[in-house]
Amino acid sequence: MKPIERIESHLRQSADVKLQLIQTGMPSILAAAEIIAHSFRGGGKLLLCGNGGSAADCQHFAAEFVGRLTKDFQRPALPALALTTDTSFITAHANDVSFDEIFERQVQALGKSGDVLIGITTSGNSQNVLRAIAAAKKLKMKTIALTSSGGVIVDQVDVAITVPSANTQYIQECHLAIEHLLCELVERDAGLSHTP
Repeated sequence: MKPIERIESHLRQSADVKLQLIQTGMPSILAAAEIIAHSFRGGGKLLLCGNGGSAADCQHFAAEFVGRLTKDFQRPALPALALTTDTSFITAHANDVSFDEIFERQVQALGKSGDVLIGITTSGNSQNVLRAIAAAKKLKMKTIALTSSGGVIVDQVDVAITVPSANTQYIQECHLAIEHLLCELVERDAGLSHTP
């Protein structure tokens, strides 16, 4: 395949996944936005966890909530925290105890009833994300997953937003679009959009 053909193929296939998501994912995106907005209105916060590219997504997503998605829409800062950023804790706990517990332990320390945890996993089977979800449920937190159409996480969360693809790149590209949509929906929710 020539480079120009590879470019066209990738962009077309990635776009096709997003078009499929219109048919399959809109109810779950709306449900997730409602859960997050309800938590913020009640004084709760959003915690996020994931590995690799999904860890980067967690930081991007949290930054949009604490900052602003768009410059022309004024609203208060919203409390979101990526559990992927404390490298001292993550490396210590992974080295001394278990990598599978790095998000679970932070949920136990920082989470409370009324908060929301989003687990981002393209496979739906990341053990440290699954353990964080289980810990959040014990604390009566709401749980959301951004994942693919496979994986066990789908049945373990309150809302699963599933991308209809098995290709990690297309899943991640779609996750970013979903994250921006969720932020846009949440920040425009009545009760959150007043000028600070």
